[in-house]
Amino acid sequence: MASDDTRLFSRDEIAAMKAKGEVRATPADAPEFEPDEEFWKNARIASTRRRLTSVHLRVDPETVAFFRGGGRGHLTRMANVLKAYAEAQSKR
Repeated sequence: MASDDTRLFSRDEIAAMKAKGEVRATPADAPEFEPDEEFWKNARIASTRRRLTSVHLRVDPETVAFFRGGGRGHLTRMANVLKAYAEAQSKR
């Protein structure tokens, strides 16, 4: 199995693919896969969600407008900026 066999898609991307008919159920006659010892040696746990803490934060309107201007996901972008800042500060 190649290391680039796994791709991540958002729910919206999967819904769009399903609407286009690009997603379908596994065929009943699909070959079965029996993982061997080698497979389990290289297996790893993949987390699909980060554990997040909910906070109430007061931010000036200009900052919120800037992030909202980027469209959906503005809160995630804000969290990513804060995380990058915290990581940069911890490396100092």
